[in-house]
Amino acid sequence: MTRLFAALFGGLILVLAAPALAAPTVKEGDVVIRDFRFRSGEALPELRLHYRTLGEPRRDTSGRVVNAVMILHGTGGSGAQFLRPQFADVLFRPGGLLDPAKYYIILPDGIGHGASSKPSDGLRARFPAYDYDDMVEAQRRLLVDGLKVDRLRLILGTSMGCMHAFVWGEAHPEFADALMPLACLPTQIAGRNRVWRQMLMEAIRSDPAWKGGNYVEQPLQGLRTAQSLLSLAGGAPLPMQLALPTREAADAWTGKTIPAAMAGLDANDLLFQVNASRTYDPSAGLERITVPVMWINSADDFINPPELGLAETFAPRIRRGTYVLLPVSPDGKGHGTHTWAAFWQDRLAALLAASGG
Repeated sequence: MTRLFAALFGGLILVLAAPALAAPTVKEGDVVIRDFRFRSGEALPELRLHYRTLGEPRRDTSGRVVNAVMILHGTGGSGAQFLRPQFADVLFRPGGLLDPAKYYIILPDGIGHGASSKPSDGLRARFPAYDYDDMVEAQRRLLVDGLKVDRLRLILGTSMGCMHAFVWGEAHPEFADALMPLACLPTQIAGRNRVWRQMLMEAIRSDPAWKGGNYVEQPLQGLRTAQSLLSLAGGAPLPMQLALPTREAADAWTGKTIPAAMAGLDANDLLFQVNASRTYDPSAGLERITVPVMWINSADDFINPPELGLAETFAPRIRRGTYVLLPVSPDGKGHGTHTWAAFWQDRLAALLAASGG
């Protein structure tokens, strides 16, 4: 980004960038929160939250923004992922459900992700051990203090962002008109879901090159195992079987895909990202969610398998909630279905209609 300028807003520095020239126009900026305190008791003198926006805020007669939509990414992602064709070309197009001509769309990079403050900026293993509550509070500060948005038309969250949506619904039940959590469960990370995450973190920590997080070069052995687990967890069994029908095809895919996916990974960043889920558990407070909720999972999701029956237990406790399980299909994306909007845009349309049009 070039031609940056900054303005001081109390405890925050709002840094705005010149708008991009793409269609729809994407603006980028940073909000710097001073003296941000984490639930662990740690603090950062400055916490930087990067964001992207599409569209313009529309205000009512009192000056309140009435058309803001926040979309939250998954573990290891960033707000930039929602600019990919499978999401943006479906929802952000002219006349689309989230047309920037109508909505002010906010795409934050969570703590530890994208261009927001993260361990690889310099603190490495000394970076505060953030969790999902910290990430949600930073998002709230970004909105309220940085962008002057104190009400959202919609929070849509994918994977980790899905879990953030449940945290938002309980911690700030009147902040958003509607919630759309995609690809998660509103309960603590346990069972196989915790096991594969723990395996990932231990793979990084047990690499001799790790050096307690103060590595000279990336611990590639640990990162290879970590990325292998991520690729497995994000895959869809039926499409993978159809696309890789022989041993040779599967081995070739692995040999090509895993090294390519490792490019750009930082071990500290990844470890902190995965570890952030350790305290998540909104199961006790689901009755506090009062707005319409459209909660969607996929039947071919390795991370949130439907056979656990957990969604059917929790869904009735969300008073205005609708739970949808997308079926297995040859075109399915497994856990990644959350960012292929064609699979669920009809459900988004229903949620927007049910919560005010």
